[in-house]
Amino acid sequence: MAAEKRVCVTGGNGFIGSWLVKTLLAKGYAVNVTFQPDTDPSHLLALPGAGKGRLRLKEANLLDAPAIASAVEGCRAGVFHVASPCTLEDPRDPDRELLLPALQGTINVLEAARAAGSQRVVLTSSISAMVPNPRWDADHPGRSVDEECWTDLDYCKARQKWYPVSKTIAEKAAWEYAEKYGLDIVAINPSTCLGPLMQASLNASSAVLRQLLRGSKDTQEYHWLGCVHVRDVAAAQVLLLETPHASGRYLCTNGIYQFKDFVETVARLCPEYNIHRFTEETQPGLVSCQNAAKRLVELGLVLTPIEEAIKESEASMKAKGFLGQLNLPS
Repeated sequence: MAAEKRVCVTGGNGFIGSWLVKTLLAKGYAVNVTFQPDTDPSHLLALPGAGKGRLRLKEANLLDAPAIASAVEGCRAGVFHVASPCTLEDPRDPDRELLLPALQGTINVLEAARAAGSQRVVLTSSISAMVPNPRWDADHPGRSVDEECWTDLDYCKARQKWYPVSKTIAEKAAWEYAEKYGLDIVAINPSTCLGPLMQASLNASSAVLRQLLRGSKDTQEYHWLGCVHVRDVAAAQVLLLETPHASGRYLCTNGIYQFKDFVETVARLCPEYNIHRFTEETQPGLVSCQNAAKRLVELGLVLTPIEEAIKESEASMKAKGFLGQLNLPS
């Protein structure tokens, strides 16, 4: 009988986390899932392969180091740190709601992984740890955003953009920890994730599409680097665990292009909605790139067409009642 391959997924009941758990179970892994208090992980119990003790659900606040350590214990095959607070509304107390849980929560997970002897930690960072960086174009003329780009913290703090701050300080702290203690860490930086929702709640990246379908005029400013199917993100996370020579950061997006071009694609695929279309560049100076995820593609990742991600996301939100009354063209 083959030895059990048990991994831990923090935040495994969220949008990305749920797809990751599904992918891991399908590949024969046993999975410990942490979930934040007052969130519902019950949808995971219906996943194929979840029975016979292979899936274990463990309530654990990111700031509760003993609870995190208990969840990670025995997960020598690896740890996927996905959990990080993200709110649809602006936080009232950024330190308490976003910054502390992201930063200290990451340290707690890394400490737990080191104590458990986990072979690798796959850190789910974000493009929000890469952009906004208004100086990138001036410093790198003609070069598209890539893994060397980091978010400008001063720019974000001055504009009270606290989510990018939280993701950036958490990822930087992880790399510092890895260097100090010799822990094997690989980071994935997904763009706007779309696709069917497994969880009952609406996540922030799906809300970008919902806002667009409702007629929003938000340009996404410096917070856009394309989109990616959530299934591809999960596949990439597992790929990064299973590829021994994988190292560093991996941008996970199906191309970099203007948000206005994404809007045109959505309008073509979803003509029944009254979608606001942009005439000017939505990301001034952004250099487009078709193979922005080349580091992952070189490892074997196959990306799903964004049209499929858009249609599946729209259908899922509609089925779950998140779109409400259609915003029909007049």
